[in-house]
Amino acid sequence: MLETDRLLLRQWQPTDREPFAKLNADPKVMEFFPNLLSREASDAMADQIQALIEQQGWDLWAVEIKNTQQFIGYVGLHVPTYDLPFNPCVEVGWRLAYEFWGNGYAPEAALMALKFGFESLNLAEIVSFTTMNNVRSQRVMEKIGMQRSSETFPHPKVSVKSELREHCLYRLSHCEWTVTKNNI
Repeated sequence: MLETDRLLLRQWQPTDREPFAKLNADPKVMEFFPNLLSREASDAMADQIQALIEQQGWDLWAVEIKNTQQFIGYVGLHVPTYDLPFNPCVEVGWRLAYEFWGNGYAPEAALMALKFGFESLNLAEIVSFTTMNNVRSQRVMEKIGMQRSSETFPHPKVSVKSELREHCLYRLSHCEWTVTKNNI
């Protein structure tokens, strides 16, 4: 479990399944994803993430507001299993319920995930990526000190015909983290 001033990043619990399914079925939250997720697909995703945390001690942690114990989504580190032009990599990612947007939770939790990745796992680099139109996620990437790469790429899990296919890439090296972590 990781902790910030306001948040806990923790292992998934059975009570997280319902609010996770709700956010995965929300068109606002899933605007830049190819599909909304059914309850079954959402539960399967939560099960997979929980298993990865059990196996390796980290992945996309469930995020809870400390003073209310309310589940708000996930933030963490993940190793993509599909073919990307910059593999192998570890990405920092997030997905929060719409009602919690705009409170600074995504960058707060993502910074803790970066700290864990660089200072506990000693990763050389962490990446993040999103579709070209997802300006909100790009702002979070910039707030946490990541630098946009000049390269873009077609996401292999998005249909060739989709306007969501082309993605931008952000990177942060261990050296950059060491220099910038105190200035964020």
